[in-house]
Amino acid sequence: MKQRITFFSLLAVLAFGCKPEAETIPGTTALELNAPKSFGKPVIPADNPTTVEGVQLGRMLFYEKKLSGDNSMSCGTCHQQKHAFTDGSNAVSLGIDGKPGTRNSMSLVNMAWSTSYTWDGGAKTLEQQARIPIESQVEMHQNMQQAARKLQNSAHYPPLFRRAFGNEKITEENILKALAQFERTLISADSRYDAFKKEYDKTKDNSKAIFSDDEYKGFVLFNNHPDPNSMRGADCMHCHGGDLFTTQVITNNGLDLTFKDPGKGGITGNRFDEGKFKATTLRNIALTAPYMHDGRFKTLEEVLDHYNEHVVRNSPNLDPEISGASNNHDPVKGLGLTAREKQQIIAFLKTLTDEKFVTNPEFSDPFPNFADPSKKSK
Repeated sequence: MKQRITFFSLLAVLAFGCKPEAETIPGTTALELNAPKSFGKPVIPADNPTTVEGVQLGRMLFYEKKLSGDNSMSCGTCHQQKHAFTDGSNAVSLGIDGKPGTRNSMSLVNMAWSTSYTWDGGAKTLEQQARIPIESQVEMHQNMQQAARKLQNSAHYPPLFRRAFGNEKITEENILKALAQFERTLISADSRYDAFKKEYDKTKDNSKAIFSDDEYKGFVLFNNHPDPNSMRGADCMHCHGGDLFTTQVITNNGLDLTFKDPGKGGITGNRFDEGKFKATTLRNIALTAPYMHDGRFKTLEEVLDHYNEHVVRNSPNLDPEISGASNNHDPVKGLGLTAREKQQIIAFLKTLTDEKFVTNPEFSDPFPNFADPSKKSK
């Protein structure tokens, strides 16, 4: 990162009215995203560059309950750091009125490299996505104008917006920009897999020492296209390939014959898009149960059982990579992975857990350590 200003030093300046030794021009302290080259170039809008000040403000807003209609929920309520920024328990999250949503809480990780957001891909930028849960009647249930008024009436937010965007007037646009800036810093690239990958790129032999025998065999299965005559494989890489562990594809993975949730079809109105949902990243997948867009699978074992044995092959719009996949034994019975092979794949998936990511204090809730100057002691 080009420059880092500690979060609590900024709050001290605001709380005690002190000026920093060198006043910086608001919003101009560039922050460089630190990620592997294999991730590619991050997708950052020209009108919302990532800055230290914007990220610090976005972190506060991410955990700010004033963004919900009754001040009871924040983005962090359904996207908890210890669960790789997912809900961590519910198949679908509950909103402020106690009403269940319709979809599972997605993991917020490496989003600066995403080309679309939400399960149906309906949001094309993080700025667009941030508005959706705030204004949803079954989630945070508050229009953005009201959210801006609440923040404007607080003592500490106007100075933070001035530092980030050059103006104390709080706008809907700048709320969404700050949230997006913070979320783009949620980078996970320090798992055991990443250590393995560094060695694997140098010499395949030395890399094996980082993984157990089962983990390495799971890695091979994950990345192999099965051929009953020559090669065992699970065909996972078509939708979850590369170091991001998602190809960004929005697809039907054979869950249902008919669709209670139309997925992408609900956005496009095209029947050929019905039942299609985004293939999410598998990074930290062991921490993000339950799985699928509706949270129907409680365990990774259930997920592997689906792809191995229970794909609905006559599901409309089924992904051709699934419908046309070769089989390890018998093309009528799915992939044909053995119970041991499924466990080996799960062993590999667990190497994608990034403990530093889920404990990084720069991503945590700042409010337990922040004394709001607008709340005077009685």
